[in-house]
Amino acid sequence: MSRVAPAFLYFKVVIEMIILAPMAGVTDLAFRLLAKEYGCDLTVSEMISAQGLLYNNERTKQLLLSDRREKPFVVQLFGHDPTALGKAAEIVANEYQPDMIDLNMGCPTPKIVKNNDGAALLKDPALVERIVNEVVSRVNIPVTVKIRIGWDEQSINCLEIAKRIEQGGAYWITVHGRTREQFYSGQAQWNWIGLVKEAVSIPVVGNGDIFTAEDASRMLAETGCDHIMIGRGALGAPWIFQQVKAYLEKGEIIEPPSLPERVAIALRHLELKIKFDGEQQAVREMRSHLAWYLKGIPNSNKIRAQLNQVSTYQEVRLLLNKVIS
Repeated sequence: MSRVAPAFLYFKVVIEMIILAPMAGVTDLAFRLLAKEYGCDLTVSEMISAQGLLYNNERTKQLLLSDRREKPFVVQLFGHDPTALGKAAEIVANEYQPDMIDLNMGCPTPKIVKNNDGAALLKDPALVERIVNEVVSRVNIPVTVKIRIGWDEQSINCLEIAKRIEQGGAYWITVHGRTREQFYSGQAQWNWIGLVKEAVSIPVVGNGDIFTAEDASRMLAETGCDHIMIGRGALGAPWIFQQVKAYLEKGEIIEPPSLPERVAIALRHLELKIKFDGEQQAVREMRSHLAWYLKGIPNSNKIRAQLNQVSTYQEVRLLLNKVIS
């Protein structure tokens, strides 16, 4: 079986692709579509449990909901058993038809690593290679892998891990420039992204601490990475993709939206979410997003507290309009 289907060769000619990072509880379909509207090149699902998929878990299947407007689209799987991940990847490829499958080997959260998933896999380079090889052998779409630079400062092994991933047949590697021990604290160590780029011949995606268009440009210049992935920098700011593209392609600086524009974007986000999840669930799950949209606005604490008490679109709209009145 071919490791990369010919239909996906176009990925090789895309320059400086800007990718939305997978974030649990954040990058649902509504948010991914909004990111696409602002120029994001590639979106990735929230991480999906291979075991949950094999057990036909309904919540797991809901996370696979996609839309033709977000093509190309990537499904990210997590787990630690090569056979289970291979079977899950086959199900995803055949039944949901994403453009790529990504393997999560970087999630730092305790509930994930305690089951030997996510960043815990960095402790076993041989297992990493077996997993990648098994998944690649099961599907005819590109398989990518997202990692961190190591478990802690004393065990930074991203170069060995990257070589194992390449040997397993992966299409590209995404490197978040932090150890698992760092979680999201301190500063991302971009130098390791550059070293991974030098160590392998497949594309490398740089991730970590991209909050502005200038950060994106600097990441590309300092690491030599092929593409960049934006995570926390897009929270409450989906327009960052538009800003990054304008800066990279034309050297143009696009100012952030005005306050009324931010409120309109937040409401647009909520409308999309209501369409897919229903009003009650959408309003409840949008609370974190709304807090991010309001970040930095003077005296917004009171509005954020009130937003935690409402349950309808109309109530949210009225509260947000208070911010700009």
